[in-house]
Amino acid sequence: MTVTDLFRLDGKVAVVTGASSGLGVDFAKALAEAGADVALGARRVDRLADTATLVEATGRRALSVATDVADPASCQALVDATVAELGRVDILVNNAGIGTAVPATRETPDEFRQVIDINLNGSYWMAQACGRVMAPGSSIINISSVLGITTAGLPQAAYAASKAGIIGLTRDLAQQWTGRKGIRVNAIAPGFFASEMTDTYPPGYLDAQKQRIPAGRKGDARELAATVVFLASDAAGYVTGQTLAVDGGLTIT
Repeated sequence: MTVTDLFRLDGKVAVVTGASSGLGVDFAKALAEAGADVALGARRVDRLADTATLVEATGRRALSVATDVADPASCQALVDATVAELGRVDILVNNAGIGTAVPATRETPDEFRQVIDINLNGSYWMAQACGRVMAPGSSIINISSVLGITTAGLPQAAYAASKAGIIGLTRDLAQQWTGRKGIRVNAIAPGFFASEMTDTYPPGYLDAQKQRIPAGRKGDARELAATVVFLASDAAGYVTGQTLAVDGGLTIT
């Protein structure tokens, strides 16, 4: 076996939430390119067909399941369907999430709870459902954010709290499951990547943030997807409980 073989995911089955658009599509496609079959979960199930086509174009199998990660029963249904149709779950990418930019004095309880329910609670319900069926050697990858570590000049208390919570959740699940169940749990903290959320930022905001980024640019989705493949693979077999910032150096400034 060569070093590059360690990055292969042949024979593995991955679950990707929030796979109907944005970075979730890139994650699903990259996992399939590395050899994994992929179960796709999202509330907008009609939009999963395009992602499934990209997965199947690599020669891998795809399964699309309507999923609301804020509902524990819906998370369990996605895992049950994956096991029934694809045979197992080896990889979970907790990508489903939403963002808001509401001043703290005006944010309503429902607005705050919705972000926490999807971003943080949803990651937990999915990890819990997968953790029940994953075999030793499996990998959970939670998608946090640099906004769980630093600030970026927008009023995003709910989003930042949810992403900071994911970092704590990652540490604790790794402590519980790596030794006892052989399941590695890590998180990625992306910096600025084009997504549905960045499309809602004020004009000129991203350009203004570039001065904080040593790399001097936004990230490319393929760079983030490659990090997901690394953490999913045996190449990261000795990595657990970590949050890896993929941010062009933003969090060191």
